[in-house]
Amino acid sequence: MSENQLQLHQTLWNIANDLRGNMDADDFRDYILGFIFYKYLSKKMSLHANIILKPDLLSYDDVLGHESEELLLQEIKFSSLDALGYFLHPTELFDELAKRGNSGGANKFILEDLQKVLTNIEQSTMGSESEEDFGNLFEDLDLTSSKLGKTEENKNDLIVKVLTHLQSIDFDLANNENDLLGDAYEYLIGQFASGAGKKAGEFYTPQQVSKILAQLVTTNKERLKSVYDPTCGSGSLLLRVAKEVKEVGAFYGQESNPTTYNLCRMNMIMHNVHYKKFDIYNEDTLVNPSPKHLETQFEAIVANPPFSAKWNPDSIISDERFSPYGKMAPKSKADFAFVQHMVHLLDANGTMACVLPHGVLFRGAAEGHIRKYLIEDKNQLDAVIGLPANIFYGTSIPTCILVLKKDRNSHIERSRNILFIDASNHFEKVKTQNVLTDAHLQDIIQTYRNRETKDKYSYVATLDEVKENDYNLNIPRYVDTFEEDEPVILNDVAKDLKALEQEIAATDKTIADFCKELNIDTPF
Repeated sequence: MSENQLQLHQTLWNIANDLRGNMDADDFRDYILGFIFYKYLSKKMSLHANIILKPDLLSYDDVLGHESEELLLQEIKFSSLDALGYFLHPTELFDELAKRGNSGGANKFILEDLQKVLTNIEQSTMGSESEEDFGNLFEDLDLTSSKLGKTEENKNDLIVKVLTHLQSIDFDLANNENDLLGDAYEYLIGQFASGAGKKAGEFYTPQQVSKILAQLVTTNKERLKSVYDPTCGSGSLLLRVAKEVKEVGAFYGQESNPTTYNLCRMNMIMHNVHYKKFDIYNEDTLVNPSPKHLETQFEAIVANPPFSAKWNPDSIISDERFSPYGKMAPKSKADFAFVQHMVHLLDANGTMACVLPHGVLFRGAAEGHIRKYLIEDKNQLDAVIGLPANIFYGTSIPTCILVLKKDRNSHIERSRNILFIDASNHFEKVKTQNVLTDAHLQDIIQTYRNRETKDKYSYVATLDEVKENDYNLNIPRYVDTFEEDEPVILNDVAKDLKALEQEIAATDKTIADFCKELNIDTPF
């Protein structure tokens, strides 16, 4: 970890401590991320404006009071809306408000002006191509909330303190190789994930699990036309996929929680994904999928859906995503509904990988019927990977990864078999959490890519074997991890017991001698 990252993490921790007494982890994380995003937009605005003004030997700071101020601002705004998707006036920049907050006197009250700035950022996109991507981005940043303080002065002082902390960090946005801002986002999400999204029944995907999913769907690929996550949360999975290939043409995602949806759009922009290259939709994926997404086929799909969520299939019983199966996933467990949705949107040459609870491997009734259809009728299940228990923040249940391909029949070497990997006992214990290391991750990925049977770790099962098991995918049916106990030699045990008796007798004699010297009774 670089010195800049260490400084950044320490600053973020200090800010969190300032806010911790006023609100829970969900709230202060969202406030911090909102202000980080505001700083990001300000820095990008300044850099872009300075490039435009360079031929005139001016900087954005020089525009105010310039004889051509109005003309220059119009030119900068027009260019910024196309290149960045938004516009910020020089007086609305992060540094300007932070300085005012620390200036003392009447000028230090910046709450009202700050709220106006955040509103203006959204309104600056009205009527432009980026309007949908920036709309209501800051709606969770309630500067009137009592969580910030009892009085207006208390609220103002706290906000100024947060802005001052962030002002001290150089995000070095001019350096294209530097992703300190994205690192700040991931640090906060991960650091406070134990409280994140609990109300919505969501769980933050640990970084190592994200890497596994990303590497699975990018196997043998350097570029992706598109990547999709139907339960995208903060967007970390989508962005992780981008790190595994040279280029991703477009990012698509859907998220039902409005707060998390806003964070996802911020995360995309903070990771330098142009607003024209991502499409994030805010609705229930199963019941109200994005019409635009339904018209698209995705080359890669990754997901960590909410485990065994309740859903209502009654209104979409004839939906083409589900009707070919003949049965719907039960109302009490939407796991297979998400799988059906993803398979429907998967491109012919596409791969999908999703994290699900172990129950999807063996539960019967409608789920057993859907599982059989995917394997026997469609032959789309490619691999089943068992993960350790207690690797997700907020739940200790064991999970698995299902890997599916739209057209396995074109791959002769894998078309008549399914790979099973049992990585459930391969982890490190870190405090109360089980953690996958890079070595564990590589074992999983290499085994998947080599498609090999390894003793007590993986097994390539034929479709006939799966059929013999009545399409039950419970991993121990295929990967034998049983370890025989070493044989017990009774004569050796007897000898050990005799030796132990002799040691006890010798110890008793020593204690008795000490007691005699001290003229006290022996304890036996």
